[in-house]
Parts: sequence; C-alpha cells; structure tokens
Amino acid sequence: MGEKIKAQIVVSNQLDEESSIRKDNSISNDEDETFWQKVIRVCQVQKKGDLTTQQMFLYNYDLRPVEEARRTWSWFNYVFFWIADSFNINTWQIAATGVQAGMTWWQTWLSVWLGYGLAGMFVSLGARVGIFYHISFPVAARSSFGIYGSLWPIINRVVMSCVWYSVQAMVAGPCIGLMLRSIFSQNLDKRLDKQLDESLTTYEFLSFFLFWLLSLPALWFPPHQIRHLFTFKAYVVPFAGIGFLIWTIVKAGGIGPVIHQKATLNGSALAWEFVQSTMNSIANFATLIVNAPDFSRFAKKPSFGMKYLVYTISIPLCFSITSLIGILVSSASTIMYGETYWSPLDVLSNFLNDYTPGNRAGVFFISIAFALAQLGTNISANSLSFGTDVTAILPRFLNIRRGGYLCAALALVIFPWRLNSSASKFTTYLSAYSVFLSSIAGVVAIDYYYVRRGYIKLTHLYSLFAPENPSSESFYKFNKIGCNWRAYVAYICGILPNIVGFVGATDTHNVPIGATRVYDLNFFMGFISSGLVYAILCHFFPMEGVPSVGPFEKGWYEEWQYVEDFEEELTGHSIHEGLEQKVAYTSGSSKEKYSDTII
Repeated sequence: MGEKIKAQIVVSNQLDEESSIRKDNSISNDEDETFWQKVIRVCQVQKKGDLTTQQMFLYNYDLRPVEEARRTWSWFNYVFFWIADSFNINTWQIAATGVQAGMTWWQTWLSVWLGYGLAGMFVSLGARVGIFYHISFPVAARSSFGIYGSLWPIINRVVMSCVWYSVQAMVAGPCIGLMLRSIFSQNLDKRLDKQLDESLTTYEFLSFFLFWLLSLPALWFPPHQIRHLFTFKAYVVPFAGIGFLIWTIVKAGGIGPVIHQKATLNGSALAWEFVQSTMNSIANFATLIVNAPDFSRFAKKPSFGMKYLVYTISIPLCFSITSLIGILVSSASTIMYGETYWSPLDVLSNFLNDYTPGNRAGVFFISIAFALAQLGTNISANSLSFGTDVTAILPRFLNIRRGGYLCAALALVIFPWRLNSSASKFTTYLSAYSVFLSSIAGVVAIDYYYVRRGYIKLTHLYSLFAPENPSSESFYKFNKIGCNWRAYVAYICGILPNIVGFVGATDTHNVPIGATRVYDLNFFMGFISSGLVYAILCHFFPMEGVPSVGPFEKGWYEEWQYVEDFEEELTGHSIHEGLEQKVAYTSGSSKEKYSDTII
C-alpha cells in the first residue's frame, strides 16, 4: 500500500513538472504571437485548452450541458416565469381580434384557454430534453438536423429573435412615454412632435430609446440568475394589472357593453373564427415552443411537476387571466370614451386627459409595471434566445451575454418604427413565421420521442468523432457535411401545405379558400406534416445511434445525465487512481500522454 502511495506521489510530481513546462511554453508562445493571434486570443470567450479546433466551433461554457451548480430553477421559479411572461401588452390584446371579428367575449376567452392549453402541451414536449440532458435548443437540434445541419434552424431563430426584440422594444416605448408625460407635461408628446422619420416623432424615438437603454443592464445576467427578475416581476406586475382593472371599472362605473355584446357570426364562419383565435394563441407561443430547452435545462430535478404540470397548467391559467383582464378593461373604456380601446396604453393615455395628481401617479406606476412586463418578455422570448442560438454559430467568440448585447445593438439599427408602421406588412410576416418554426418543432419532437425514444449520446453532440471509439464518427454527423437529409426533407414537407395560405395572409395574392383553411391550422399542419414525414423516412432509411425498436414496440431510453465531468469526458481525460490519461478524440485519433506506472 505504501509503495502504491509513493508511486502516485511520483506520478503527481511528474504531472506538476509537465504542467509547469506547458505553462512556460504558453508564456513563450504568447510572446511569439502575431498581432492577429493576440486579437483572437483577447476576443475568444474561452481558452482553447485541450479542445481541438473543431471542438472550439461546437462547444463553450454556455453550450455545454448545465452542471449542478447552475441548475437552480425549482418548479415554482417556472411558475413565476410564466406569471411574469403572461402580463405583457400582446397578451392583453390577444382577445381583441376575436371580439372585433364578431365573437362574444366568452367565446373568444374560451378559444384563448384552448389555444394556450395546447401551447402549454407543446412547450412541455419541447422542454423535456432540457430537463433530462441539460442542453439548450441549438445543441438538441444537432441530434435531429445534424451537427452542422442544425445551423439553419438556429439561424432562423437568431433572425426572428433579433427582429422581435426590436419590435417588442418599440411596443414598450409608449410605457416610457406615459411615464414622461406623467412627470413633466400632459402634452409632452405634442411639444416633442418633430418628425425624424415619416413614421417617427422625437417623442416616440425618445420613449423607445430610453426603454432600449434601460434594458441593457438586465442583459448582463446569465440565465440561471435572471430567474430573480421573473420572480420580482411575478409579484409586481399582476397586482398592477388587477389594480388597473379595479381602477378602470370604478372610473367607468361598470364593466361596459362589450361583456353584453352578442356574436355577429354564426355557423361555419363562427367556427373558423374560433379556430383562428385559438391558433393565434399558439402562434404567439411558437418561438417559446421551439426554445423551451433553453430554460428547462436549468431545472434542479425531473420531478413529476416539472415534466407534466408546470407548463400545461401555468401557461393557460396565467395567459387566460391576463386576457380576461384585458377584455374587462377594454369594455369599461367604452363607457368612458365612447370607443373601445384594446391597448392598455391607449386607456392609460386617456386617463392623463384629466391631469390630476392621482391620475398622474396611477398612470406612472402602472406604466412602470407594463415596462417591466415587456422587459421580462423581451429577455425570455428574444434576448436570451438570440444569445443562446448565436453562441452555437460562433461559440469560440460569442456567449449568451455577448449575444444579448449584439441582439440589442442590431435591434437599434433595423429601424423598428418602420416595421411597426400601419403601412408595413412586416408584422404579418412575423406572425405567419410560426409556419416555419412549427416544421422545425415537428422534426425535433418526433426525433426525440419516436425515433430515438429519449436516447441521446451527449458527447456525440459536441464532436465529429465518437469519444468512446475515436475511429468511428459521431452519431449526429450523419455524412461528410454533418447534415441529416431526412430532417430537411421533412422540414420542407411541413412548410409546403401552408405556403399558399401564407402568401394569402400577406394580402399580396388571392388564394383559394381551401388553402386559407389549411393555413388557419398552420401550426398543426406544419408540426404534424414534418413529424410524420420524418418518422417514415427514418423507418425506411435507418440511422446509427438509434435504439433497435420497431414502430409499434414499447421502449423508452431516456436517462437523467450526470455532467459534472463532462468536459473531461469530451476531451478524453480519464482519472485512474491518481493517474491522468489524455486522449484527443475529436481529431479521430488517440494519443496516450502518460503511461501507467502504478504497481
């Protein structure tokens, strides 16, 4: 036993000496670097270390499976997250379309319940891979689309997140504007009315820019810490919304005529309007359905509540209550102003027509709540999604924090006031983009639940070669270009049924009514079509790394992953009784650096 300990000490000293030599060599290499090598070293988010050049473009700290120290979200943090996310201006107005189209308030509200209930189920499906494997959407997509083939779905999300971040910041700008009017002047918007652009005044730009600027500090915090913002928002914003409802009903002396309004539609017209209202709720959640693993990977443990209840209950409950408050406030506004205002900001703006200290204070504090609501929504749905996705595109130089600030910078230069102008069709394109996201979601879901039956080999997601057998390729490389052609064929097949209706939705062409009806079911059509085609292709063209289970046989291979030593496993380190061995796996070859000297 004593000899063994002495041998371990000798090996330890040898390793320390080699480490010292490598450190000296590193200092020497730093002195010999060219200017551009120094720039690259400064700009990269992590040192290369033992990672190969290929791994540097597949892996960094924000992409790796989340270790236990960062898995800090309990089930109630997710409930707070959805409470916080539900109180935003878009959800407040979600019922407006149905009521204005001719449905009663309760028919519209029922469609909202149904839509968000279905959305909660889809989010729950997408979140599971994050709960068990602790990975984000960009990494999870590698198992279905391929290590490099996943870049197209990721780029889709990057572009959409950036544009939506900009649009949502513009939507939130009037919250700051109302706060400024409450403090400085009732007619501040008229005094700062210089046209900077055909669709933008000085007052509107100031409001937008201040919201954009005040959002920047919140982008600094990593995802496992940002939960505190959502917890704070969950306490503050609902009380502000309920207070706004009570205040409006008291001022109006009742809940208004919208509640008593009868439907102007019947028969098939009513049925299809109900379907559209339901699908609007799901489309509003399309981005969150796809990027669900980005947040679920921070879950502490795969409890029953996390797997089945958190999303399916909290999402429809929270969003439906917010929608109901929006209906009641808008209805009450009809009594006061003779016109129904579906935007809460329009109602608050009218409150300032009576410029009393009480109204000014009330509008100021409620505007703060709505600004906080928009900030939380913009971070959860857009900023963090952009940061997580763009990290997968260039992981050597970008992490979530840098991605968030890049998203904010780009949001400022794409002129969102032009996208939001009444003459622009761009918001229609954005809303219809759920067609493309549904096809991605369908492929990813069927790949995980049906084809792989919950089985994923984590190290293969970050390497072109199999760590356990360096002569073999990763399961998720698929071919020389690292792309799963089955996923792309299925993705295109998911888009095709909706494409004609999508063109019709933009009002650029007249399309047959049948295509419109198919498009009314856009998310389901995209999800089911892509998923079905993918399942068939995987059956007739099987892949490696998939459990040998027949189409109708039982089998589930999902496992909770221990990832504390993941980087050592990925780079080829193994510890055996004090002895370190190092193998370079991702190059496809292995090299033993230390020989076994233990007796």
